[in-house]
Amino acid sequence: MTSSTTAAPTHWVLTLSCPDRPGIVHQVAGTLAAHGGNITESQQFGDPASGLFFMRVQVESAASRDAIEAALAPVVAEFGMTWTLDVVGRRVRTLLMVSKAPHCLADLLYRERHQGLPVDVVGVVGNHPDLAGIAAFYDKPFHHVPVTKDTKADAEATLRGLVDALDVELVVLARYMQILSDDLCRDLSGQVINIHHSFLPSFKGARPYAQALDRGVKLIGATSHYVTGDLDEGPIIEQDVERVDHSNDEPQLVSLGQDVERRVLARAVRWHAEHRVLLDGHRTVVFR
Repeated sequence: MTSSTTAAPTHWVLTLSCPDRPGIVHQVAGTLAAHGGNITESQQFGDPASGLFFMRVQVESAASRDAIEAALAPVVAEFGMTWTLDVVGRRVRTLLMVSKAPHCLADLLYRERHQGLPVDVVGVVGNHPDLAGIAAFYDKPFHHVPVTKDTKADAEATLRGLVDALDVELVVLARYMQILSDDLCRDLSGQVINIHHSFLPSFKGARPYAQALDRGVKLIGATSHYVTGDLDEGPIIEQDVERVDHSNDEPQLVSLGQDVERRVLARAVRWHAEHRVLLDGHRTVVFR
């Protein structure tokens, strides 16, 4: 009497981009099928402006990562693909950076613990100590790294050390009110997400909501984007707005704005962690 066991299938997520041409979907799907792959989700987009093709596929297969990567290698070479392969739902090792505003930090940590946000927050960095208590409540190490004009280089060296030591895959600026250097932005390209109020660049500087109130705005909002050397001009991941009117005072605008900020940032972080965001030059393709 003999018995055999079959490995349980793994749910993989494959993302790719390459110059657009016929046959890409056929080749990818055929290769996955040849290795027992059952496609559970598939999205694709051809950008006529850039001439690039983008694809995100979720597939269940009992084949190993090595086997799938080896099978895809000729397809990757033939089409000149940039690609990633990961396990669906794997929690991305994430470092949160903060200053004094607590709303985005508290929201992300709550979503990680209670709402299945697929990140593993391995630490919180603050240039002020104000939010150490929130990090402690969620059992997260808090690293106080002060930043001044004279210590900026040392602070970034400390940040680089944490990214390396903690094997960080994603850095989230959760209302971190410091500008990262061009060198750091380049080194972590596509790995740093920021949030800001959508008044920029109209209302720069201190108290943007007071400036907005003075101008009688009817919409307030927030933008989440990848960080580049161009301040607040990186590829946009998500945006949202809230309608306001003459009856809203400054504290109400601030409260509404913070609510939009936390929602927009959480969506951007989730979509990044789920491999739903692909870079298309200075734009993004987001497979929601």
